Amino acid sequence: MTMTTVASLEIDLTLPFISGDLPGVGGSLRASTDHFVVEEIPLYEPSGEGQHLYVNITKEGLTSRDVEMGLARVFGIANRDVGSAGMKDKHARTTQTFSLLVSHVDEAFVQAAPARIAERLPVTVNWARLHKNKLKRGHLLGNRFAIVITDLAVPPLEAVARADAIIVALQERGLPNFYGPQRLGREGANVQRGAELLRGAELLRNKQHVPDRWLRNLLLASVQSYLCNRYLTRRILDGNYDTLLLGDIAKKVDTGGLFEVADVEVENPRYTAQEISFTAPMYGPDMWAATGPSGSLEAEVLTASGFSIEQMAKAHLTGTRRMGRLRLTDLAVEANAEGLLVRFSLPKGAFATTLLRELMKNDDGTLASVPEEDE
Repeated sequence: MTMTTVASLEIDLTLPFISGDLPGVGGSLRASTDHFVVEEIPLYEPSGEGQHLYVNITKEGLTSRDVEMGLARVFGIANRDVGSAGMKDKHARTTQTFSLLVSHVDEAFVQAAPARIAERLPVTVNWARLHKNKLKRGHLLGNRFAIVITDLAVPPLEAVARADAIIVALQERGLPNFYGPQRLGREGANVQRGAELLRGAELLRNKQHVPDRWLRNLLLASVQSYLCNRYLTRRILDGNYDTLLLGDIAKKVDTGGLFEVADVEVENPRYTAQEISFTAPMYGPDMWAATGPSGSLEAEVLTASGFSIEQMAKAHLTGTRRMGRLRLTDLAVEANAEGLLVRFSLPKGAFATTLLRELMKNDDGTLASVPEEDE
């Protein structure tokens, strides 16, 4: 169990396994960038017309921010005129789309863009097309992953058998939508600093003691993420993961629509079929709060943390709902010369480490440095 204390908050980073009765494959991750491949699943395709040039790029050894700034230099535009749907880590092979505000250009300009970029940046440009709007954070459906687990604890064929059994369990029950350790920081360091900001109103008022806006927002959001994990943990340990609770704020998997559960018996068949899911709280004044037994659980988790909605409001944390359980349909494993190849897709905001820890059964810090999407 990993626990630390900040002020009066005891930070518990322990998470339960949904497939805890099944042995994992062990192993390690990311011996090379070839072992961690990520490809964005776009929310929409470029239309071929407009003032924004969309370029689909595969990169290694560069962050998304590095590429954004490089593209701005190549085309002589401001950094703010380059957009992307999400920030990808440099310690992986990632494919994503960027947008550049280029005003009115002809087809020759578009056709020449890939070579122009490749001459100046160490990336592969897969295609270039025009579109009417800038790409903004969150303009994606999710990500496809191809990850190799090396140094397996068991022979490859046994690893495949173990992984297949775990996959069956996860597809039957769904995957808890935990935040990964990257969001919380090593040993909860981000949560500790975020808690200090939330608890110390003077820190929020005195800019000399406050990190820059980006870091401050990250630290404060890590507290919300941590509390979301604690809620999901309580839900699992209390035996309420495989059922809805009265007063849940549920979400339709296919359309994203939210509604309050007024009759558990009526809605549970859809929940069992994974057509809907309960949502977990991302606490804040604008969050749609659950009622009844579900609302009581939300309140208990928040009270136990020592935080309040009022503190979050002062820190400008608005709050929202997060899908509590993920439906896994695109998931397969196979043995290769280097270990176990795992292929899967996840919606935006979901962490690959949540799935990998179920397969590996590793809670020893192995996954803390795995590259993830930055929401």
